[in-house]
Amino acid sequence: MKSISILFLLFTVAFSAQTDSKIYDIIEAVSAERIKSDVKTLTEFGTRNTFSDTISNTQGIGAARRWIKSEFETISKACDNCMEVFYQKDFVTKKENIRVPHDAWIVNVLAVQKGTKYPNRYVIMSGDIDSRASDTMDFTTDAPGANDNASGMAGTIEAARVLSKYKFESSIIYVGLSGEEQGLFGGAGLAKYAVDKGWDIIGILNNDMIGNITGVDGVIDNRSFRIFSEPVPANETERARRMRRFYGGEVDGISRQLARYIHKNVKMYMPEMNPMMIYRLDRFGRGGHHRPFNDLGFAGIRIMEAHENYTQQHQDIRTENGIKYGDTFENVNFGYTKKLTAVNAINLASLAWSPTAPKEVFIGGIVEANARLKWSDVAGAKGYKIYWRDTTSPTWDNSRYVETTQFILEGIVIDNFFFGVSAVGENGHESVVVFPNKIWRK
Repeated sequence: MKSISILFLLFTVAFSAQTDSKIYDIIEAVSAERIKSDVKTLTEFGTRNTFSDTISNTQGIGAARRWIKSEFETISKACDNCMEVFYQKDFVTKKENIRVPHDAWIVNVLAVQKGTKYPNRYVIMSGDIDSRASDTMDFTTDAPGANDNASGMAGTIEAARVLSKYKFESSIIYVGLSGEEQGLFGGAGLAKYAVDKGWDIIGILNNDMIGNITGVDGVIDNRSFRIFSEPVPANETERARRMRRFYGGEVDGISRQLARYIHKNVKMYMPEMNPMMIYRLDRFGRGGHHRPFNDLGFAGIRIMEAHENYTQQHQDIRTENGIKYGDTFENVNFGYTKKLTAVNAINLASLAWSPTAPKEVFIGGIVEANARLKWSDVAGAKGYKIYWRDTTSPTWDNSRYVETTQFILEGIVIDNFFFGVSAVGENGHESVVVFPNKIWRK
């Protein structure tokens, strides 16, 4: 019996730690040259200000979004029409918005790669189409927006090229969002569209500035990047807020779990990279296109460079006091953009290959020597991973693989740790961790 127990333990450890060789193939397939070419094309539309020319075939946001759509269509054609490509749009008016110079359509470009098993379950990667000059109301001055945010848009297109070669259980959406600089209009419109369509969203990976390695602080770093995530959902109930005082979870909302998932995957498959989890919705006092999804209760994070150069953001192209201002092509590091594109691609793939997360996770063990957990069964799951960590740790540091829907962690006192459960598929890919949302009473 002892030998059987040891063998079982070895099996569970081996199974829970296995990697998927296809993830390494995805990393290798991402091309810095293709990203460079796409960034170059996007910078040559003059300005991509949301309110710029929509008629010209060579200048303005209209030409840019038509080009992006044509790229998605070319990718789809190469994979036997594996993606549905379309515009999603909303109308904004000058009367209702102080940062809108004239009434206009906010047009997003979507490429939807449908899942084979869960077609209504989506993971999203976004980049922003629009750019801006120093004055956000100025829609005629050249604003190449090479890093902000042609880099994120090019990365999204490249991820679509690479992942279109694979089949996934869940759906992946690659999207170019508009109106970011004037008020996150594109994200707000798509988030509402998702609600209206009843989409089950795993999360959105918002990419905004993934091409700069030389910071205004003098630091040069081509391996670190930031993952911004809010602590708990913005639309949580008052009851949930009150319960946290007694059971914890102040840093364990769905967006924070998505951030931890990305951190863990990068550490496993791209150990040369340094993912920095930032415990904040976005940079201090600023915002990004994941926020409208967060506002409606969806998980969403922002992936971006670790060191920004503010002389190259939201600046007219000029030279003052020997300093060159402007977000131009030569300042983008394409090897770095390739790495962050790969970060997105492997996490999109892992999430889309994984089973759904347990809906309910119960926890018990008050005034007991052991922590007790049980959870709802997940169709297609081979097993589950129970995670726990010190209450001050940012990452899930301990785990136990099991093939049951309840388990007692003997000797692990509930008061001293935080806990979570994920579902693991036959292929070894696992869902995002779910923090306990119910109390298991005897």
